[in-house]
Amino acid sequence: MEKMKDIALLLSRFLLALMFVVAGWGKISGYAGTQGYMEAMGVPGFLLPLVILLELGGGLAIMAGFFTRTLSVFLAGFTLVAAFIFHYQPADQMQMLMFMKNISIVGGFLALAAAGAGAFSLDNKLGKNW
Repeated sequence: MEKMKDIALLLSRFLLALMFVVAGWGKISGYAGTQGYMEAMGVPGFLLPLVILLELGGGLAIMAGFFTRTLSVFLAGFTLVAAFIFHYQPADQMQMLMFMKNISIVGGFLALAAAGAGAFSLDNKLGKNW
């Protein structure tokens, strides 16, 4: 049963982080457009490098199981803030679906923060429970 839990945690880390890795990479390749969109939504464009670092770097670290608990909390907070800034539009059904997707992801990251990275992780190899 323990091995099944560790495999589930590995898959959970990978699946939760995949979207962030892809999104972070996309922000690099479409930097100007992303910066303009952020600014149009009231978010200062100078924050984009931090967003990319959190999405791409944080996503890759979560996949590897490195600083899993800490980064899961940061990514949960980031995703919650993003949900309200970019998707909370009650009159728009599609945006509300995106809002609820983000809220679900927040739940996934909080569960990962509580559970930790599992056996198949750098955290485990290093004997840390970050």
